[in-house]
Amino acid sequence: MMRLAVRTLRHRKSGFIATFIAVAFGTAIVMACGGLMETGIRSNVEPQRLAGTSLVVTGKQSHLRPGTEDATPLPERVGVPIDQLAKIRSVQGVSSAVGDYTFTAVGPSITEGHNWSSASLAPYHLSTGRSPRSGQVVASSGEVGEHLTLLINGEPKTFTISGIAPQAAGHAFFSDHDAAQLVRNPARFADVGVQVAPGTNVDDVKDRLEQLDGNLTARAGVDRGLAEHPDAESHRTALIAIAGSFGGIAAMTMMFVVASTLALAAQHREREFALLRGIGTTPGQVRRMILGEALMVSLPAVVLGCLPGIFLGRFLFDQLSSHGVASPVIEFSQGWIPFAAGAGAAVLAAIGAGLIAARKSAKIKPVEALVEASLQRKWFSWIRLLFGLLFLGGGLALLIVTATVMSGPLAASTAGPSILCWAIGVAVLGPFWTKAVLGIWRWPVQALTRVNGRLAIRNLSARSVALSAAAMPVMLAVGISTANLYMQTTQVHASSEAFTRDLRADAVLVSDAGLSPTVLSQVRAVPGVASASSFVRSMGAVDEPRNAPFDEDGAPVIGVDAQGANGTAPVRLTSGSLAGLTGSTAAVPEYMATKTGRGVGSEITMTLGDGTTVKLLVVATFAAERGYETIILPASLVAAHTTDGLTKQILVRSAPGADIRSGLAKVASAHPGVQVADRSTLVASNVEDLQTQAWINYMLVGMLIAYTAVSVVNTLVSTTLRRRREFALQRLTGSTRFQVLRMLTTESTLVTLTGVTLGTAVALACLLPFSAKVSNDALPTGPIWIYLVVVGAAALLTFASTLIPATTTLRHSPTQPSYTD
Repeated sequence: MMRLAVRTLRHRKSGFIATFIAVAFGTAIVMACGGLMETGIRSNVEPQRLAGTSLVVTGKQSHLRPGTEDATPLPERVGVPIDQLAKIRSVQGVSSAVGDYTFTAVGPSITEGHNWSSASLAPYHLSTGRSPRSGQVVASSGEVGEHLTLLINGEPKTFTISGIAPQAAGHAFFSDHDAAQLVRNPARFADVGVQVAPGTNVDDVKDRLEQLDGNLTARAGVDRGLAEHPDAESHRTALIAIAGSFGGIAAMTMMFVVASTLALAAQHREREFALLRGIGTTPGQVRRMILGEALMVSLPAVVLGCLPGIFLGRFLFDQLSSHGVASPVIEFSQGWIPFAAGAGAAVLAAIGAGLIAARKSAKIKPVEALVEASLQRKWFSWIRLLFGLLFLGGGLALLIVTATVMSGPLAASTAGPSILCWAIGVAVLGPFWTKAVLGIWRWPVQALTRVNGRLAIRNLSARSVALSAAAMPVMLAVGISTANLYMQTTQVHASSEAFTRDLRADAVLVSDAGLSPTVLSQVRAVPGVASASSFVRSMGAVDEPRNAPFDEDGAPVIGVDAQGANGTAPVRLTSGSLAGLTGSTAAVPEYMATKTGRGVGSEITMTLGDGTTVKLLVVATFAAERGYETIILPASLVAAHTTDGLTKQILVRSAPGADIRSGLAKVASAHPGVQVADRSTLVASNVEDLQTQAWINYMLVGMLIAYTAVSVVNTLVSTTLRRRREFALQRLTGSTRFQVLRMLTTESTLVTLTGVTLGTAVALACLLPFSAKVSNDALPTGPIWIYLVVVGAAALLTFASTLIPATTTLRHSPTQPSYTD
């Protein structure tokens, strides 16, 4: 049977090319996702500034809330208390330990400042000059004795260059005394570099250091780089989640596409299988032949797909890095595991598809096979019904959960998977759904196309199984793309609306280097300014009460200054006042206060972004959209517990009829690095993460659309070429080539309408509950042209994949052998 399978491949290239392409593309996509997953898991960051250390001690970048099992990631640098330095030095096996102060210092080719003693952790060496004293700095370029002005804590400060360390590009080193004065939190080192005594086991010392304090983490080897770049640790979870979710969707899509392609190829060969059964071939032999063909096609396709998979994985990682989703300092890793995952998924998909395709062809009786081969009508089976109902039931269950349980951004976690359940459920029971939709569209199409329409409708009515095979890829492409694209537009719009609904600022001052406290006082003194407030963002965790409406990812925290009822804080107060928002106080969402019983005058306990736990007195409550709740804290409190300790935005509200633009511009011009922007900048900053997430989904969904487009082309080209005998018979009975093409145009119209209708229904089953929860409007938000482009692309693929091969076939005489092969 294997020899027969090899000969079959030689003479039926067109059908197997489609399977080859589907397997190769699927392997590349799954392998690329595997590379992203491995990169996220490993998170290898080569140490540079800490490369001269044996171990690096940092604070633990996660917090376990009481009564929970999942730790909340801490987005700000936790650091190491300075009183731990002496304890670290006393640990057995430690020969030396140096604390490192890190703070923002912006100047020519400089972004960070450090204490000079930490330069030994690189180690950096002076090429000229000497170590810095008070008022001096070591830079990577310049001349000794030259003056260097840096923006530190939002204020320009001038230092004298005492030495040059060429390797320290991007860093400036100050005397230990100056660094302790310049850093915002001198009570904590960013990290501590440890040298292990010769002959001491590094792992043993690492264990002893972590036993000193449960809030400390010791890093060795390549993990030392994560201490230099703590943002890489926070990006790690996002990268793993993206790779896992998209990889799972891609693997399921690949299995569906490969299965449908192989099943269609098997349907086209019913006459061949009927003949084999008629001459005595057993069902087992037919199954082995079909499985052999599937393996012989899939194995070379897997090998070919691995090559673009390497470049695709690297391309996706570079795109994610450039858009801030993955840290660019992480090394891209793609070892043998992604290769095995991509190859294994593709081969398993081919084997599974081969078994499904072989099941009917092997069991059918020879006489029935000859009858069935002429025109396939039977499609129903109890197994198909069971799986179809299971997937449809899964889609319905996820719809109910989305509509009743989930809220705000969390709705995407159940709405996203539901689209696959609906799509697969409809595809498995495709002939039933296509007949139902055809019953809707047949009359208007027939009225517009008349004779050709009636012929096309009769063809498709008799070939309902073939119609389903052609329409299902179109449904898959339209449903997945429409649902995912409009989920993103709806999510971004809802988040923007939730923020801007209460935003009362008319302008915003911004500076990446931080804003000096004097800027705020100067802004408040500008004529026409009614209110001005610092604005700081971070994340935290609500420890008490335990039933606060925030998940394990933490609670968004906004820091503003104390203000009256006409202040700039983006909230609608329902009780209390922000006038007392100073010290250890907070304003909480009204829903949280009602749910937990912690209203005005009560206390809550929070862990801030750097791991500091504080008790806060609730001074106000405010209305907030479900799923978009935040905690409001004093700006000074929030800023003090961020990585850089800086305030980078000031919200400004003008008095009615006042023009404050020139006054704010004058203030900004007096402070280097400060810019004035309108409220749209603040809105864009608020939805920046969602826009990044939307871009990721656009890119990944685009890849899935391209892959399903391959399925559309494969299916329709193969189906059209199979009908060469039918076209020859029509030509011999008097039909012209133009009449045949008009009939096929009408059929393509019906296929497009059927696929688009089902795809739209599948997308709406996901979008309607999602939109109702996210934006309180059942209809998704987004431009209509997105849907029109998706439908237009589906129609173009359908018509091109049908008419181009048909036109090529009709060029030949109906009596030529090419029609009867």
